[in-house]
Amino acid sequence: MHSINSSNIEITTFFLIGIPGLEHIHAWISVPICFMYLVAIFGNCTILFVIRTESSLHAPMYYFLSVLAVSDLGLSLSSLPTMLRIFVFNATGISPNACFAQEFFIHGFTDMGSSVLLAMSFDRFLAIRHPLRYSSILTNARVAKMGLVFLIKSMLLVLPFPFTLKKLTYCRKSLLSHSYCLHQDVMKLACSDNTVNFFYGFFVALCVMSDSVFILVSYIFILKTVMGIGSHKERLKALNTCVSHICAVLIFYVPIIALASMHRFGKHKSPVAMILIADIFLLVPPLMNPIVYCVKTRQIREKVWGKLCLK
Repeated sequence: MHSINSSNIEITTFFLIGIPGLEHIHAWISVPICFMYLVAIFGNCTILFVIRTESSLHAPMYYFLSVLAVSDLGLSLSSLPTMLRIFVFNATGISPNACFAQEFFIHGFTDMGSSVLLAMSFDRFLAIRHPLRYSSILTNARVAKMGLVFLIKSMLLVLPFPFTLKKLTYCRKSLLSHSYCLHQDVMKLACSDNTVNFFYGFFVALCVMSDSVFILVSYIFILKTVMGIGSHKERLKALNTCVSHICAVLIFYVPIIALASMHRFGKHKSPVAMILIADIFLLVPPLMNPIVYCVKTRQIREKVWGKLCLK
């Protein structure tokens, strides 16, 4: 640490937190956490490998699923280092620059995942509303361009975060409230004016939440289209193609909305509840998305079993 003036000391190390009150069993808690990370990484890599190697899966729906798997992998790998250091080695310190870099990737891949889920809802709407024109509207080239746009847009959207946080002065407080760095968490430690960070962070949060609104609108149109189908069997068949995506949307948005609400509006929030929800937000979507799509999508399930030699 070095002095700024006689009353303030600038912080050169932030401290992350595990689960308060359970520090003595962090080593045991690390076992299921490591298992979840391994399953998530293996599952998403398997999805990417199967879609890459199977020509029958070279279709828009599966390309979007590939982009979702990439965002899940990025989210897992971004949080993995600090989670393991805390729960395995009980090392909670992190330098400000490393913290800023981590929150950049976490927020970037979160926004990317949100954008992909929106695109997948549009994909389902087109497949149900215009089945004959579907392949001509969503060509492979257009899907590839959309994936590239998602990546660039997500990274540019959160690019100001590390730079605006770096300009702040941190003194007196150095304890973060999660096992990894989040923008809204870090900026609260600043003892200088963080108005710019607050409003820009709120803008980014609105961008992510707006995706959920457009997803809801997409499903309103999907339901309207489905209700216009004469056959009950065909209606169920059309809705069944959306089940995997609906599960992925709920798995993604429920923890993030709960966490954002507690950060913004929770006056008497439970620290343990916030930590658990935050850990669920990073651990569960990358873990569950490959499982959901393997279970509910026959084509993916058959190809995965085939690759695993379980025909």
